[in-house]
Amino acid sequence: MNHGTALLWKRRALSSLSTTRRGLPKEKMSENGMMSRAKVLTIDTMNPTVKKVEYAVRGPIVARAVELERELSEGMKKPFSEVIKANIGDAHAMGQQPITFFRQVLALCSYPELLSDSTFPEDAKSRACSILNSCGGNSMGSYSPSQGIESVRQDVARYIERRDGGVPCDPDNIYLTTGASDGIVTMLKLLVCGEGATRAGVMISIPQYPLYSAALAELGAVQINYYLNEEKFWSLDISELQRALDEARLYCNPRALCIINPGNPTGQVQSRECIEDVIRFAAQERLFLMADEVYQDNVYAEGCQFHSFKKVLFEMGPEYSETVELASFHSTSKCYMGECGFRGGYMEIINMDDDVKAQLTKLLSVRLCPPVPGQALMDLVVNPPQPGEPSYERFIKERTATLSTLAEKAKLTEQVLNTVQGISCNPVQGAMYSFPRITIPEKAVKEATDMGQQPDMFYCMKMLEETGICLVPGSGFGQREGTYHFRMTILPRTDKLKILLNKVQEFHLKFTQQYS
Repeated sequence: MNHGTALLWKRRALSSLSTTRRGLPKEKMSENGMMSRAKVLTIDTMNPTVKKVEYAVRGPIVARAVELERELSEGMKKPFSEVIKANIGDAHAMGQQPITFFRQVLALCSYPELLSDSTFPEDAKSRACSILNSCGGNSMGSYSPSQGIESVRQDVARYIERRDGGVPCDPDNIYLTTGASDGIVTMLKLLVCGEGATRAGVMISIPQYPLYSAALAELGAVQINYYLNEEKFWSLDISELQRALDEARLYCNPRALCIINPGNPTGQVQSRECIEDVIRFAAQERLFLMADEVYQDNVYAEGCQFHSFKKVLFEMGPEYSETVELASFHSTSKCYMGECGFRGGYMEIINMDDDVKAQLTKLLSVRLCPPVPGQALMDLVVNPPQPGEPSYERFIKERTATLSTLAEKAKLTEQVLNTVQGISCNPVQGAMYSFPRITIPEKAVKEATDMGQQPDMFYCMKMLEETGICLVPGSGFGQREGTYHFRMTILPRTDKLKILLNKVQEFHLKFTQQYS
Protein backbone atom coordinates (compact mmCIF):
# COMPACT_ATOMS: atom_id res chain seq x y z
CA MET A 1 0.00 0.00 0.00
CA ASN A 2 1.57 3.27 -1.05
CA HIS A 3 1.58 6.44 1.09
CA GLY A 4 -1.37 8.05 -0.75
CA THR A 5 -3.59 4.97 -0.32
CA ALA A 6 -2.66 4.69 3.37
CA LEU A 7 -3.55 8.33 3.96
CA LEU A 8 -6.92 7.85 2.24
CA TRP A 9 -7.79 4.86 4.45
CA LYS A 10 -6.73 6.84 7.53
CA ARG A 11 -9.05 9.70 6.62
CA ARG A 12 -11.96 7.29 6.01
CA ALA A 13 -11.38 5.62 9.40
CA LEU A 14 -11.29 8.95 11.20
CA SER A 15 -14.43 10.09 9.39
CA SER A 16 -16.21 6.91 10.49
CA LEU A 17 -15.00 7.39 14.06
CA SER A 18 -16.24 10.97 14.22
CA THR A 19 -19.73 9.96 13.09
CA THR A 20 -20.08 7.04 15.54
CA ARG A 21 -18.96 8.87 18.68
CA ARG A 22 -22.21 10.75 19.04
CA GLY A 23 -22.37 13.59 21.52
CA LEU A 24 -18.62 14.22 21.30
CA PRO A 25 -16.88 16.98 19.30
CA LYS A 26 -16.02 15.85 15.78
CA GLU A 27 -12.37 15.39 14.84
CA LYS A 28 -11.19 17.27 11.78
CA MET A 29 -8.22 16.75 9.47
CA SER A 30 -6.08 19.83 8.97
CA GLU A 31 -4.34 20.63 5.68
CA ASN A 32 -1.09 19.05 6.83
CA GLY A 33 -2.83 15.76 7.57
CA MET A 34 -2.82 16.19 11.34
CA MET A 35 -5.99 15.50 13.31
CA SER A 36 -7.53 18.41 15.24
CA ARG A 37 -10.56 18.55 17.51
CA ALA A 38 -13.26 21.04 18.31
CA LYS A 39 -13.09 22.47 21.83
CA VAL A 40 -14.56 20.26 24.56
CA LEU A 41 -15.73 23.35 26.47
CA THR A 42 -17.66 25.83 24.34
CA ILE A 43 -20.29 28.47 25.00
CA ASP A 44 -22.89 25.85 24.02
CA THR A 45 -21.52 23.08 26.26
CA MET A 46 -20.60 25.08 29.38
CA ASN A 47 -22.65 25.24 32.57
CA PRO A 48 -25.78 27.16 31.49
CA THR A 49 -26.31 28.77 34.91
CA VAL A 50 -22.95 30.56 34.65
CA LYS A 51 -24.14 32.32 31.49
CA LYS A 52 -27.03 33.77 33.48
CA VAL A 53 -24.69 35.41 36.00
CA GLU A 54 -24.39 39.19 35.75
CA TYR A 55 -22.41 41.53 37.98
CA ALA A 56 -23.08 45.13 37.10
CA VAL A 57 -20.40 46.82 39.22
CA ARG A 58 -17.74 45.13 37.09
CA GLY A 59 -19.66 44.98 33.84
CA PRO A 60 -19.15 46.54 30.38
CA ILE A 61 -19.03 50.10 31.73
CA VAL A 62 -16.01 49.26 33.86
CA ALA A 63 -14.35 47.33 31.03
CA ARG A 64 -14.67 50.39 28.81
CA ALA A 65 -13.33 52.63 31.60
CA VAL A 66 -10.20 50.48 31.76
CA GLU A 67 -9.81 50.78 27.97
CA LEU A 68 -10.13 54.55 28.19
CA GLU A 69 -7.45 54.70 30.89
CA ARG A 70 -5.12 52.75 28.64
CA GLU A 71 -5.91 54.97 25.65
CA LEU A 72 -5.19 58.09 27.71
CA SER A 73 -1.86 56.63 28.85
CA GLU A 74 -0.97 56.01 25.20
CA GLY A 75 -1.56 59.67 24.38
CA MET A 76 -4.94 59.42 22.67
CA LYS A 77 -6.95 62.64 22.81
CA LYS A 78 -10.16 62.56 24.84
CA PRO A 79 -12.56 65.28 26.03
CA PHE A 80 -11.24 64.58 29.56
CA SER A 81 -7.83 64.12 31.15
CA GLU A 82 -8.63 61.28 33.54
CA VAL A 83 -11.14 58.53 34.27
CA ILE A 84 -12.81 58.87 37.67
CA LYS A 85 -14.24 55.53 38.80
CA ALA A 86 -17.20 55.77 41.14
CA ASN A 87 -18.57 52.34 40.30
CA ILE A 88 -17.45 50.25 43.25
CA GLY A 89 -16.97 50.60 47.01
CA ASP A 90 -13.19 50.17 46.93
CA ALA A 91 -12.17 52.75 49.53
CA HIS A 92 -8.39 52.58 49.28
CA ALA A 93 -8.45 52.67 45.49
CA MET A 94 -10.36 55.96 45.86
CA GLY A 95 -7.70 57.46 48.13
CA GLN A 96 -8.87 56.53 51.65
CA GLN A 97 -5.90 55.90 53.92
CA PRO A 98 -5.59 52.67 55.94
CA ILE A 99 -5.71 52.63 59.72
CA THR A 100 -2.09 52.78 60.93
CA PHE A 101 -2.45 50.26 63.77
CA PHE A 102 -4.01 47.65 61.49
CA ARG A 103 -1.21 47.88 58.97
CA GLN A 104 1.49 47.89 61.66
CA VAL A 105 0.21 44.66 63.18
CA LEU A 106 -0.20 43.01 59.77
CA ALA A 107 3.34 44.05 58.81
CA LEU A 108 4.67 42.54 62.03
CA CYS A 109 2.72 39.33 61.44
CA SER A 110 3.95 39.10 57.85
CA TYR A 111 7.60 39.78 58.76
CA PRO A 112 8.18 38.91 62.43
CA GLU A 113 11.78 40.15 62.28
CA LEU A 114 10.24 43.63 62.60
CA LEU A 115 9.26 42.80 66.20
CA SER A 116 12.72 44.04 67.22
CA ASP A 117 12.19 47.38 65.44
CA SER A 118 11.71 50.17 67.99
CA THR A 119 9.59 52.26 65.59
CA PHE A 120 6.60 49.96 66.15
CA PRO A 121 4.48 50.62 69.26
CA GLU A 122 4.46 47.96 71.96
CA ASP A 123 0.72 47.28 71.73
CA ALA A 124 1.08 46.53 68.01
CA LYS A 125 3.90 44.10 68.80
CA SER A 126 1.85 42.45 71.53
CA ARG A 127 -1.13 41.97 69.22
CA ALA A 128 1.08 40.58 66.45
CA CYS A 129 2.60 38.04 68.85
CA SER A 130 -0.85 37.01 70.03
CA ILE A 131 -2.06 36.45 66.47
CA LEU A 132 1.09 34.56 65.46
CA ASN A 133 0.82 32.33 68.53
CA SER A 134 -2.64 31.31 67.25
CA CYS A 135 -1.26 30.33 63.83
CA GLY A 136 0.22 26.97 62.96
CA GLY A 137 4.01 27.20 63.20
CA ASN A 138 3.60 30.81 64.37
CA SER A 139 3.17 31.84 60.73
CA MET A 140 0.36 33.54 58.83
CA GLY A 141 1.41 31.37 55.92
CA SER A 142 -0.12 28.28 57.51
CA TYR A 143 -3.66 26.99 57.09
CA SER A 144 -6.12 27.71 59.85
CA PRO A 145 -9.09 25.60 60.97
CA SER A 146 -11.84 25.78 58.33
CA GLN A 147 -14.14 27.68 60.68
CA GLY A 148 -11.36 30.17 61.37
CA ILE A 149 -8.72 30.74 64.05
CA GLU A 150 -10.32 29.98 67.41
CA SER A 151 -8.92 33.04 69.23
CA VAL A 152 -10.21 35.32 66.45
CA ARG A 153 -13.68 33.77 66.67
CA GLN A 154 -13.61 34.37 70.43
CA ASP A 155 -12.72 38.03 69.85
CA VAL A 156 -15.53 38.34 67.30
CA ALA A 157 -17.98 36.89 69.82
CA ARG A 158 -16.88 39.37 72.50
CA TYR A 159 -17.23 42.23 69.98
CA ILE A 160 -20.79 41.19 69.12
CA GLU A 161 -21.68 41.01 72.82
CA ARG A 162 -20.36 44.57 73.36
CA ARG A 163 -22.10 45.87 70.24
CA ASP A 164 -25.42 44.28 71.22
CA GLY A 165 -25.46 45.40 74.83
CA GLY A 166 -24.59 42.08 76.42
CA VAL A 167 -26.64 39.69 74.27
CA PRO A 168 -24.66 36.41 74.52
CA CYS A 169 -22.62 35.20 71.55
CA ASP A 170 -21.19 31.69 71.25
CA PRO A 171 -17.84 31.53 69.38
CA ASP A 172 -18.98 28.18 67.97
CA ASN A 173 -21.64 30.11 66.01
CA ILE A 174 -18.98 32.33 64.40
CA TYR A 175 -17.54 31.40 61.01
CA LEU A 176 -14.71 33.47 59.57
CA THR A 177 -15.16 34.02 55.85
CA THR A 178 -13.45 35.36 52.74
CA GLY A 179 -15.19 38.71 52.96
CA ALA A 180 -18.92 38.77 53.65
CA SER A 181 -19.63 37.52 50.11
CA ASP A 182 -18.21 34.09 50.90
CA GLY A 183 -20.55 33.65 53.85
CA ILE A 184 -23.58 34.86 51.91
CA VAL A 185 -22.98 32.48 49.01
CA THR A 186 -22.30 29.60 51.41
CA MET A 187 -25.61 30.13 53.18
CA LEU A 188 -27.46 30.29 49.86
CA LYS A 189 -25.88 26.96 48.89
CA LEU A 190 -27.36 25.40 52.02
CA LEU A 191 -30.79 26.84 51.36
CA VAL A 192 -31.22 25.96 47.67
CA CYS A 193 -33.06 22.71 46.94
CA GLY A 194 -36.11 21.34 45.11
CA GLU A 195 -37.20 21.28 41.48
CA GLY A 196 -39.91 23.03 39.50
CA ALA A 197 -42.61 24.50 41.72
CA THR A 198 -40.72 23.32 44.81
CA ARG A 199 -37.46 25.03 43.80
CA ALA A 200 -36.11 27.25 46.57
CA GLY A 201 -36.90 30.94 46.28
CA VAL A 202 -34.96 33.74 47.97
CA MET A 203 -36.43 37.18 48.61
CA ILE A 204 -34.08 40.07 47.78
CA SER A 205 -34.63 43.80 47.79
CA ILE A 206 -34.87 45.77 44.57
CA PRO A 207 -32.65 47.69 44.07
CA GLN A 208 -30.20 45.04 45.27
CA TYR A 209 -26.49 44.36 45.43
CA PRO A 210 -25.76 42.17 42.35
CA LEU A 211 -23.96 39.53 44.44
CA TYR A 212 -27.38 38.17 45.38
CA SER A 213 -28.86 37.92 41.88
CA ALA A 214 -25.57 36.53 40.54
CA ALA A 215 -25.33 33.84 43.24
CA LEU A 216 -28.97 32.84 42.82
CA ALA A 217 -28.53 32.57 39.05
CA GLU A 218 -25.45 30.38 39.45
CA LEU A 219 -27.23 28.14 41.97
CA GLY A 220 -30.33 27.89 39.80
CA ALA A 221 -32.51 29.29 42.60
CA VAL A 222 -35.57 31.50 42.13
CA GLN A 223 -35.09 35.21 42.74
CA ILE A 224 -38.08 36.80 44.47
CA ASN A 225 -38.06 40.59 44.13
CA TYR A 226 -39.51 42.91 46.72
CA TYR A 227 -39.31 46.63 46.01
CA LEU A 228 -38.03 49.28 48.39
CA ASN A 229 -40.13 52.46 48.58
CA GLU A 230 -38.18 55.23 46.87
CA GLU A 231 -40.77 57.85 47.82
CA LYS A 232 -40.13 57.07 51.51
CA PHE A 233 -36.33 57.18 51.46
CA TRP A 234 -36.02 53.59 50.18
CA SER A 235 -37.86 52.20 53.19
CA LEU A 236 -39.08 48.61 53.46
CA ASP A 237 -42.85 48.00 53.61
CA ILE A 238 -44.14 44.74 55.09
CA SER A 239 -47.11 44.88 52.70
CA GLU A 240 -44.66 44.74 49.80
CA LEU A 241 -42.91 41.74 51.36
CA GLN A 242 -46.29 40.01 51.66
CA ARG A 243 -47.19 40.78 48.04
CA ALA A 244 -43.90 39.39 46.75
CA LEU A 245 -44.16 36.28 48.94
CA ASP A 246 -47.76 35.48 48.01
CA GLU A 247 -47.04 35.77 44.29
CA ALA A 248 -43.85 33.69 44.56
CA ARG A 249 -45.60 30.80 46.30
CA LEU A 250 -47.49 30.14 43.08
CA TYR A 251 -44.29 29.03 41.32
CA CYS A 252 -41.57 28.27 43.91
CA ASN A 253 -40.88 27.51 47.57
CA PRO A 254 -39.76 30.74 49.31
CA ARG A 255 -37.19 29.85 51.97
CA ALA A 256 -35.14 32.94 52.82
CA LEU A 257 -35.39 36.71 53.16
CA CYS A 258 -32.29 38.85 52.58
CA ILE A 259 -31.92 42.32 54.08
CA ILE A 260 -29.04 44.77 53.48
CA ASN A 261 -28.77 47.29 56.33
CA PRO A 262 -27.47 49.93 55.85
CA GLY A 263 -28.51 49.58 52.24
CA ASN A 264 -26.52 49.00 49.09
CA PRO A 265 -27.07 50.62 46.60
CA THR A 266 -29.71 52.82 48.20
CA GLY A 267 -28.01 54.05 51.38
CA GLN A 268 -31.03 53.74 53.69
CA VAL A 269 -30.79 52.77 57.38
CA GLN A 270 -33.54 50.53 58.75
CA SER A 271 -35.39 51.72 61.84
CA ARG A 272 -35.74 49.45 64.84
CA GLU A 273 -39.50 49.30 64.23
CA CYS A 274 -38.90 48.09 60.67
CA ILE A 275 -36.47 45.41 61.85
CA GLU A 276 -39.00 44.15 64.40
CA ASP A 277 -41.65 43.97 61.66
CA VAL A 278 -39.29 42.01 59.41
CA ILE A 279 -38.48 39.53 62.18
CA ARG A 280 -42.20 38.98 62.90
CA PHE A 281 -42.81 38.50 59.18
CA ALA A 282 -39.99 35.93 58.90
CA ALA A 283 -41.31 34.07 61.94
CA GLN A 284 -44.88 34.03 60.68
CA GLU A 285 -43.92 32.93 57.16
CA ARG A 286 -41.17 30.50 58.23
CA LEU A 287 -38.36 32.22 56.36
CA PHE A 288 -34.63 32.02 57.07
CA LEU A 289 -33.31 35.56 57.69
CA MET A 290 -30.04 36.75 56.14
CA ALA A 291 -28.83 40.13 57.45
CA ASP A 292 -26.06 41.78 55.43
CA GLU A 293 -24.63 44.28 57.93
CA VAL A 294 -21.25 45.14 56.40
CA TYR A 295 -21.92 48.91 56.59
CA GLN A 296 -22.83 48.92 60.27
CA ASP A 297 -20.41 51.76 61.13
CA ASN A 298 -21.44 53.83 58.08
CA VAL A 299 -24.41 55.76 59.47
CA TYR A 300 -24.46 59.50 58.74
CA ALA A 301 -27.98 60.94 58.84
CA GLU A 302 -29.29 62.66 61.94
CA GLY A 303 -31.82 60.49 63.74
CA CYS A 304 -30.56 57.27 62.14
CA GLN A 305 -28.92 54.48 64.13
CA PHE A 306 -27.67 51.01 63.29
CA HIS A 307 -29.56 48.19 65.01
CA SER A 308 -28.26 44.68 64.49
CA PHE A 309 -30.88 42.07 63.63
CA LYS A 310 -29.44 39.79 66.30
CA LYS A 311 -29.83 42.38 69.07
CA VAL A 312 -33.41 43.21 68.09
CA LEU A 313 -34.24 39.52 67.73
CA PHE A 314 -33.14 38.73 71.29
CA GLU A 315 -34.80 41.79 72.76
CA MET A 316 -38.12 40.63 71.26
CA GLY A 317 -38.13 37.66 73.63
CA PRO A 318 -37.95 33.84 73.46
CA GLU A 319 -40.90 33.59 71.04
CA TYR A 320 -38.53 34.91 68.39
CA SER A 321 -35.00 34.57 69.80
CA GLU A 322 -35.36 30.80 70.20
CA THR A 323 -37.05 30.08 66.88
CA VAL A 324 -36.14 32.50 64.08
CA GLU A 325 -33.16 31.27 62.07
CA LEU A 326 -30.71 34.07 61.31
CA ALA A 327 -27.34 34.48 59.63
CA SER A 328 -25.68 37.89 59.86
CA PHE A 329 -22.58 39.05 58.01
CA HIS A 330 -19.78 41.57 58.51
CA SER A 331 -16.60 42.42 56.64
CA THR A 332 -13.27 44.26 56.83
CA SER A 333 -13.96 45.82 53.42
CA LYS A 334 -16.33 48.62 54.40
CA CYS A 335 -17.03 50.91 57.40
CA TYR A 336 -13.93 52.98 58.30
CA MET A 337 -11.52 50.16 57.38
CA GLY A 338 -12.01 49.85 53.62
CA GLU A 339 -9.58 46.91 53.52
CA CYS A 340 -11.22 45.18 50.54
CA GLY A 341 -8.17 43.31 49.31
CA PHE A 342 -7.55 41.36 52.52
CA ARG A 343 -10.90 39.59 52.14
CA GLY A 344 -11.70 39.33 55.82
CA GLY A 345 -15.17 38.72 57.20
CA TYR A 346 -17.38 36.68 59.47
CA MET A 347 -20.89 35.33 59.76
CA GLU A 348 -22.84 34.46 62.89
CA ILE A 349 -25.57 31.84 62.78
CA ILE A 350 -28.51 31.73 65.18
CA ASN A 351 -30.92 28.81 65.78
CA MET A 352 -29.42 26.63 63.06
CA ASP A 353 -30.29 22.92 63.17
CA ASP A 354 -27.33 20.98 64.60
CA ASP A 355 -27.22 18.54 61.67
CA VAL A 356 -27.23 21.44 59.18
CA LYS A 357 -24.49 23.13 61.18
CA ALA A 358 -22.36 19.99 60.75
CA GLN A 359 -23.00 20.12 57.00
CA LEU A 360 -22.03 23.83 56.96
CA THR A 361 -18.72 23.01 58.63
CA LYS A 362 -18.13 20.23 56.09
CA LEU A 363 -18.92 22.55 53.18
CA LEU A 364 -16.50 25.19 54.48
CA SER A 365 -13.76 22.60 54.90
CA VAL A 366 -13.73 22.07 51.13
CA ARG A 367 -12.20 25.53 50.67
CA LEU A 368 -9.73 24.72 53.50
CA CYS A 369 -9.81 28.12 55.23
CA PRO A 370 -10.34 31.84 54.64
CA PRO A 371 -7.16 33.90 54.04
CA VAL A 372 -5.27 34.06 57.32
CA PRO A 373 -4.18 37.72 56.85
CA GLY A 374 -7.86 38.55 56.44
CA GLN A 375 -8.64 36.70 59.66
CA ALA A 376 -5.89 38.63 61.44
CA LEU A 377 -7.33 41.91 60.17
CA MET A 378 -10.82 40.91 61.30
CA ASP A 379 -9.38 40.30 64.76
CA LEU A 380 -7.99 43.85 64.84
CA VAL A 381 -11.31 45.32 63.69
CA VAL A 382 -13.28 43.63 66.47
CA ASN A 383 -10.57 44.22 69.07
CA PRO A 384 -8.91 47.58 68.29
CA PRO A 385 -6.59 49.57 70.59
CA GLN A 386 -8.13 50.32 73.98
CA PRO A 387 -7.89 53.48 76.16
CA GLY A 388 -4.48 53.74 77.78
CA GLU A 389 -2.69 51.75 75.08
CA PRO A 390 -0.01 53.52 72.98
CA SER A 391 -1.95 53.33 69.69
CA TYR A 392 -5.39 54.30 71.04
CA GLU A 393 -5.40 58.05 70.43
CA ARG A 394 -4.09 57.75 66.87
CA PHE A 395 -6.57 54.98 66.11
CA ILE A 396 -9.55 57.01 67.36
CA LYS A 397 -8.36 60.09 65.46
CA GLU A 398 -8.03 58.18 62.17
CA ARG A 399 -11.32 56.30 62.60
CA THR A 400 -13.25 59.46 63.47
CA ALA A 401 -11.72 61.43 60.60
CA THR A 402 -12.60 58.76 58.05
CA LEU A 403 -16.22 58.44 59.15
CA SER A 404 -16.64 62.22 59.43
CA THR A 405 -15.31 62.74 55.92
CA LEU A 406 -17.69 60.09 54.57
CA ALA A 407 -20.61 61.82 56.29
CA GLU A 408 -19.63 65.15 54.72
CA LYS A 409 -19.37 63.56 51.27
CA ALA A 410 -22.75 61.84 51.70
CA LYS A 411 -24.37 65.22 52.39
CA LEU A 412 -22.47 66.93 49.56
CA THR A 413 -23.56 64.28 47.05
CA GLU A 414 -27.21 64.58 47.99
CA GLN A 415 -27.17 68.38 47.93
CA VAL A 416 -25.41 68.77 44.58
CA LEU A 417 -27.40 66.11 42.72
CA ASN A 418 -30.67 67.61 43.90
CA THR A 419 -29.78 70.93 42.26
CA VAL A 420 -29.89 69.29 38.83
CA GLN A 421 -33.23 69.37 37.02
CA GLY A 422 -34.10 65.81 36.11
CA ILE A 423 -32.11 64.20 38.94
CA SER A 424 -33.64 63.33 42.32
CA CYS A 425 -31.46 61.94 45.12
CA ASN A 426 -32.70 60.58 48.44
CA PRO A 427 -30.60 61.31 51.55
CA VAL A 428 -27.55 59.06 51.83
CA GLN A 429 -28.36 57.91 55.37
CA GLY A 430 -25.59 55.32 55.45
CA ALA A 431 -23.31 52.92 53.54
CA MET A 432 -21.17 54.36 50.70
CA TYR A 433 -23.46 55.06 47.75
CA SER A 434 -26.16 57.28 46.32
CA PHE A 435 -28.77 55.91 43.94
CA PRO A 436 -30.36 58.96 42.30
CA ARG A 437 -33.32 58.75 39.96
CA ILE A 438 -32.75 60.29 36.55
CA THR A 439 -35.15 61.48 33.88
CA ILE A 440 -34.21 60.20 30.41
CA PRO A 441 -35.97 61.82 27.42
CA GLU A 442 -38.13 59.56 25.25
CA LYS A 443 -35.89 60.18 22.25
CA ALA A 444 -32.91 58.79 24.17
CA VAL A 445 -34.98 55.86 25.44
CA LYS A 446 -35.89 54.98 21.84
CA GLU A 447 -32.29 55.25 20.63
CA ALA A 448 -31.11 53.01 23.46
CA THR A 449 -33.86 50.48 22.76
CA ASP A 450 -32.98 50.43 19.05
CA MET A 451 -29.37 49.66 20.07
CA GLY A 452 -30.51 46.84 22.36
CA GLN A 453 -29.40 48.70 25.49
CA GLN A 454 -31.13 49.62 28.70
CA PRO A 455 -31.73 53.41 28.67
CA ASP A 456 -29.69 54.00 31.83
CA MET A 457 -26.83 51.90 30.43
CA PHE A 458 -26.95 54.10 27.32
CA TYR A 459 -26.90 57.18 29.56
CA CYS A 460 -23.98 55.99 31.71
CA MET A 461 -21.93 54.84 28.72
CA LYS A 462 -22.33 58.23 27.02
CA MET A 463 -21.34 59.94 30.26
CA LEU A 464 -18.21 57.80 30.44
CA GLU A 465 -17.23 58.52 26.82
CA GLU A 466 -17.81 62.26 27.15
CA THR A 467 -16.65 62.99 30.71
CA GLY A 468 -14.53 60.06 31.92
CA ILE A 469 -16.95 59.49 34.82
CA CYS A 470 -17.61 55.80 35.50
CA LEU A 471 -20.97 55.12 37.17
CA VAL A 472 -23.15 51.99 37.20
CA PRO A 473 -26.62 52.02 35.60
CA GLY A 474 -29.53 51.32 37.92
CA SER A 475 -30.71 48.47 35.70
CA GLY A 476 -27.75 46.46 37.03
CA PHE A 477 -29.29 46.58 40.50
CA GLY A 478 -32.95 46.35 39.57
CA GLN A 479 -35.54 49.13 39.61
CA ARG A 480 -39.24 49.63 39.09
CA GLU A 481 -40.25 49.50 35.44
CA GLY A 482 -40.19 52.89 33.79
CA THR A 483 -37.71 54.39 36.26
CA TYR A 484 -34.01 54.98 35.68
CA HIS A 485 -31.15 55.44 38.11
CA PHE A 486 -27.40 55.22 38.48
CA ARG A 487 -25.30 54.19 41.46
CA MET A 488 -22.25 56.19 42.42
CA THR A 489 -19.99 55.74 45.39
CA ILE A 490 -19.24 58.68 47.68
CA LEU A 491 -15.69 57.40 48.23
CA PRO A 492 -13.56 59.60 45.90
CA ARG A 493 -11.47 62.23 47.67
CA THR A 494 -13.50 65.39 48.28
CA ASP A 495 -11.72 67.33 45.52
CA LYS A 496 -12.33 64.49 43.04
CA LEU A 497 -15.93 64.10 44.23
CA LYS A 498 -16.61 67.77 43.53
CA ILE A 499 -15.18 67.40 40.02
CA LEU A 500 -17.27 64.27 39.50
CA LEU A 501 -20.50 65.91 40.66
CA ASN A 502 -19.85 68.99 38.53
CA LYS A 503 -19.32 66.81 35.45
CA VAL A 504 -22.51 64.88 36.18
CA GLN A 505 -24.39 68.18 36.37
CA GLU A 506 -22.98 69.42 33.07
CA PHE A 507 -23.48 66.11 31.29
CA HIS A 508 -27.09 65.68 32.38
CA LEU A 509 -27.99 69.18 31.16
CA LYS A 510 -26.27 68.58 27.82
CA PHE A 511 -27.80 65.08 27.44
CA THR A 512 -31.29 66.37 28.17
CA GLN A 513 -30.96 69.19 25.67
CA GLN A 514 -29.54 66.86 23.01
CA TYR A 515 -32.46 64.43 23.23
CA SER A 516 -35.33 66.87 23.88
